[in-house]
Amino acid sequence: MSTTRPARRRSVRRLPLHAAAALTVVVCLFPVYWMVTTAFKPSPDIQSYDPRLLPRAWTLDHFRTAIQADGFALFWRNSILVTLSAVLLALLVALGAAYAVARMRWRGRRQFVLAVFIAQMAPWESLIIPVYIISRDTGMLDRLPTLTLIYFMITLPFTVVVLRGFIAGIPPELEEAAQVDGCTRAGAFRRVAFPLLAPGLMATSLFGFITAWNEFTYANFLIIKQQDSRTLPVWLSSFQSTFGTDWGATMAASTLFALPALVVFLALQRRVTAGLASGGVKG
Repeated sequence: MSTTRPARRRSVRRLPLHAAAALTVVVCLFPVYWMVTTAFKPSPDIQSYDPRLLPRAWTLDHFRTAIQADGFALFWRNSILVTLSAVLLALLVALGAAYAVARMRWRGRRQFVLAVFIAQMAPWESLIIPVYIISRDTGMLDRLPTLTLIYFMITLPFTVVVLRGFIAGIPPELEEAAQVDGCTRAGAFRRVAFPLLAPGLMATSLFGFITAWNEFTYANFLIIKQQDSRTLPVWLSSFQSTFGTDWGATMAASTLFALPALVVFLALQRRVTAGLASGGVKG
C-alpha cells in the first residue's frame, strides 16, 4: 500500500500535463482531420450551415477532379525531381563541411560556423528579390534547376549544423583505431563513422524533404512563363477561379499533396530517434 499511494499521487499530479498534451495534439491535428474529411464530403455538405465532424455521405469525386486536373502528373514529377535533387545535393555538400568543422582544426573555422548559423536564422523570403534579379540576369528563370539550387541553399545550413553535431558525438577513437589498422582518414570515416550517421542523415533528409516539398513562394515567383515547370504547391492554386474556390477539390488535392511527406516521415521517424553511436560503443 505504501508504494501504490506515491504512484497514485504522481499520476494525479501528471493529469494536468497529460490533459495539456492531449489538448495540444487535438488542436494541431484537427485542421488535418478537417481537410481529409472535407475531401470526402459532397459539395453541398461542404457549404452547409450545419457542419458535421463526419460526412453524411462519402464521395471520391473531389479526388477524381484533382487527379484529372491539368498538370497533376507533370507537377507531381517536378516536385519529386526538385525535392530529391535538392536533398541529395545538400547531404553531399553538408557531409564534407560538417566533417571538416567537427574533426579538423583550421583557420576561420569558428567564423565559418557563425556564418552557417546566421544563414540558418536568415528569413529566405527576404532574399526573393535578389534571387529573382540574379536568376533573370543569368537566364535561369522558369527552370527547374533554379528551384533545385534555391532549395539546396535553404536546406544546406540546417543540414551542416545537424550533421556537425552528430559527427562530433561519434568518439574519434573509433576512427583512430581504424587508421591504426591501416585505413586512410577517408576510409576510416567511410567504414566506421559514416554508418553511425544514419540517424543524422535521416533527420536532415526529413527536414530537407518537407521544406522543399512545401515551398511555395519561390516556385510561384520564379516560374512565371513556363507553366510546365511549376511544382505541386503552385498547382494547388489552380482550383481557384473567378467563380470562387472548389473547396472539395482543393482539400482532396491538399490531401494527396500531404501523402508523400507523411510517408517519408513514417518511414524515417524510427531511424531519427535511434541511438547515435550505440552500435559502435557496444562493438
